[in-house]
Amino acid sequence: MSGQKAVTPGAEGIAASVKAAKKGKGLPPVHLWNPPFCGDLDIRIARDGSWYYLGTPFTRFELVKLFASILKLEEGKYFLVTPVEKVGITVEDAPFVAVDFDAAGEGRDQVITFTTNVEDTTAAGPDTPIRVERDAESGEPSPYVMVRAGLEARIDRKSFYRLAELGEHHDEWFGVWSGGTFFPLILSSELEAD
Repeated sequence: MSGQKAVTPGAEGIAASVKAAKKGKGLPPVHLWNPPFCGDLDIRIARDGSWYYLGTPFTRFELVKLFASILKLEEGKYFLVTPVEKVGITVEDAPFVAVDFDAAGEGRDQVITFTTNVEDTTAAGPDTPIRVERDAESGEPSPYVMVRAGLEARIDRKSFYRLAELGEHHDEWFGVWSGGTFFPLILSSELEAD
């Protein structure tokens, strides 16, 4: 059968493969899966965290959660992976959105735990840092927190404002402590200028 093209699996086929491979609770071991690349699939994660297949929004939250659990980032590209297939998808910004957080403790002992739009949780710390990018033209901040294995969540505006309320000045920066690490949000001098 030489000369035949490999068929890119559809969203339904990938979902079935993941359900078959997933054992127990928790995330599938995508870091152990290195299947061959099967092509790109018309799945897009919009900046607001919405998922689209063939231009149509996903309506089943459980399917979004399932696909989110098999996301993998390799060399700057996003893939959905199963034990037997890997397909490329499009991510407009970050694959997740941090929609809320809880803070426990104070100062250097504080731990900030974020919840994403797909109900993942991540406590900011040395291995799961908070970072802020600023738009070169507008200066608008875009804050992110690492969720897992190179996959970040963009921190939504309301959560970022709440986060700033926890901030303090440290080494010429205004930022927050979490997990024993200080995460700078903005230069203290820029705050004083406003």
